[in-house]
Amino acid sequence: ARGRRRQGCDGGVAAPGGAHIYSDLPASVRSERGLPRESGLVLCSPECPSGAIKSLGLRGISCISLTNVDSSPASHQVLQSVAYHLGPHLQSLCLGGGSPTEASFMALILGCPALRTLDLSGCNSLFTSGTLLAQPEMAQRVREALHSLRELNLAGLRDLADLSFNRLSSCAPSLERLSLAYCHLTFELSPAQGSMGPQDSCPSLLSFRNLLRFVKERAGKLRALDLSGTGLLPEALQALGQVPGLQLQELSLHSCRDLSTEAVAALCRQQPGLTSLDLSGCSELADGALLAVSLGLRHLRRLSLRKLQRLTDVGCKALGGLRELQSLDMAECCLVSGRGLAQALGSAHRAPLPLTSLSLAYCSSLKVLQFPQLRRLSLSLLPEFTDTGLVAVARGCPSLEHLVLSHCSLLSDEGWAQAAGSWPRLQHLNLSSCSQLTEQTLDTIGQVCKQLRVLDVAMCPGISMAAVRRFQAQLPQVTCIQSRFVGGADLMLTL
Repeated sequence: ARGRRRQGCDGGVAAPGGAHIYSDLPASVRSERGLPRESGLVLCSPECPSGAIKSLGLRGISCISLTNVDSSPASHQVLQSVAYHLGPHLQSLCLGGGSPTEASFMALILGCPALRTLDLSGCNSLFTSGTLLAQPEMAQRVREALHSLRELNLAGLRDLADLSFNRLSSCAPSLERLSLAYCHLTFELSPAQGSMGPQDSCPSLLSFRNLLRFVKERAGKLRALDLSGTGLLPEALQALGQVPGLQLQELSLHSCRDLSTEAVAALCRQQPGLTSLDLSGCSELADGALLAVSLGLRHLRRLSLRKLQRLTDVGCKALGGLRELQSLDMAECCLVSGRGLAQALGSAHRAPLPLTSLSLAYCSSLKVLQFPQLRRLSLSLLPEFTDTGLVAVARGCPSLEHLVLSHCSLLSDEGWAQAAGSWPRLQHLNLSSCSQLTEQTLDTIGQVCKQLRVLDVAMCPGISMAAVRRFQAQLPQVTCIQSRFVGGADLMLTL
């Protein structure tokens, strides 16, 4: 079952029958498309014949994402084939957004005894009836099958309740990572009263009190929690942070808009071992939260502060204390200037931070950035970003592999002629809505950026379709060129 290159913009390889192997897709592209982060991922649909799945089994594929799974006989057959041919060595299974029947799901899980990652995000069909794993005999068999499960994604489940959560989580005794992002948590009960037993759980609601009980029981093993979009309250965050024995490494609180600066400060004192923290969209947070993070989380490697519109350059000065920081997202922090941030991150008096990923989209201005290890950079929506700034960034960040410059309308061909030579490692480049660029920039990129895989020149009126075709012929390894409405208008926006 030798793969063939699929025509189009996914950069994948298609196996017979439409099972698409994304092992050669850049990790950034898999992330943008909501695909699991595992390399060697296979993406299947109900139209995939059993023969193709068998061939994948012979190749030892261990990560699979099943798309558009429903209650149809075709989906049932695909799940059966996956369980039979891939199940014994399958380690990562994604059913995200599907609607399989409970019976098909159970049969699949029982055939996958080596699973370490299970993604059921958006699979509401499994939880609507409330009967999933209600039979003790079946629950015991599933528990035996999921004994090695480390990561469980239950994001976006509108029908998830305490009872169904308890049944499923009890079948995964080795769980280390849990996502309940955008599930509807209720906070009627005080978080301080977290001593309830399983018999007190609510059959129709997902309560914070029940979640807190779970965290207390699994404190010694839990390392990552995603509670984004759950409406987490400040007192609830404090109750989580002070659970005895809990040592979180990763915590995502994206869009928890009620969280306060004081609650984040308490969290930083309670969980000093955090290495990844996402506070994007927590709109009440101000400079004090960033100061608390810099003082309390000295080993932080990944920090997302996107859309925190109360942050200013004053708070950003504290970022210089995070000496292990590798990834920083401050897109759409409209009061933060690139000038102040660059000063905090790259002091002339000490070595710059070991950043590999940085997003400054929509910052008000930009000073010279000097991060020689930086691999990912987003500078979208910088209306004052000029050729001079582009050349300075090229010289200060020569290791870039992923660069987003969409809607930087002052950039010109001359700037790219000077900057491109510094970026021979570029693999993913977004120049959408850079209105002054012409095919001359494409020629420059084609001559220098020989490792390029993905290019976006949508809404670039100076670049014609003929120029795009010539560029693709010049660099055949470029597997995705976005050129929507070249010469026209497009409402799509990439940050």
